[in-house]
Amino acid sequence: MLEVKNIRKEFKNVVAVDDLSFNVEPGKIFGLLGPNGAGKTTTIRMILDIIKPTSGGIFIDGKPAGKDFNNITGYLPEERGLYKKSTILDIIKYFAGLKGVPASVAEKSAIEWLKKLDIQDYKKRKVQELSKGNQQKVQFIISVVHNPTVLVLDEPFSGFDPINQELVRDEIIRLKAEGKTIILSTHQMDMAEKMCESIFLINKGKEVCHGPINEVKRNFGKEFIKIEYAGDANFIKTLPEVKTADIYGNFGEIELNVGSSAEDLLPKIFNNLQLRSFSIEAPTLNRIFIDTIRNTGE
Repeated sequence: MLEVKNIRKEFKNVVAVDDLSFNVEPGKIFGLLGPNGAGKTTTIRMILDIIKPTSGGIFIDGKPAGKDFNNITGYLPEERGLYKKSTILDIIKYFAGLKGVPASVAEKSAIEWLKKLDIQDYKKRKVQELSKGNQQKVQFIISVVHNPTVLVLDEPFSGFDPINQELVRDEIIRLKAEGKTIILSTHQMDMAEKMCESIFLINKGKEVCHGPINEVKRNFGKEFIKIEYAGDANFIKTLPEVKTADIYGNFGEIELNVGSSAEDLLPKIFNNLQLRSFSIEAPTLNRIFIDTIRNTGE
């Protein structure tokens, strides 16, 4: 198990991360979430020993993470860091070598991963010849080619179309089933909600909320009305029953004022819109994220 205990990071007069603690269990996907500038990347870099915490520590199976920890971790950074004039196979083998993998083993593993992600025909191509999505696949392969125990993925779906998002998502789920310890940092709340067992939400370097997703939703304590419709739904924002209404395209999420009910609202919607669907649901992770960050004064 990976344990992060009371880590804090100061840069001159700025506290980037302030006393964060959480555990990530093997065979689980843990969502490290927050807005831009919240301290997620700084936290990740401390976990990976790229930078040292001002105080606190990182532990693996109860022991301080030492030099050997580097070889059992895989990291997919948000920023692309590939050598553009290198061939795909060579660059994968190079990074695997940095993790102590022999060249012959690295090549075999690289070819297997290239096939899994459907880019085996590009193995002799240079990085600069690939699309952004295929470059992202190469970065993902680099993070897993050495069969790490701990995997840290920072915006792993960046640059992917829906088909390739699903392809990479399925591989992450497979790695989870193999018992990998996985940290997922993403702004795609729908993906986080589908993939993560637990989340840790931070803002301005501090913990905002954490726990199993179902528990976070229960503690949030707000049910929302979701609608799909045809017509102009902006009038919903002005109705006395409505506290907030997020209207986008032909969909809407509506939070009611205390004392109001769906029965009060439904006839008014029917009279003004062609309603295709209407449901009362637990809040989405996206809604929790937005409202919680607003309440902590982003």
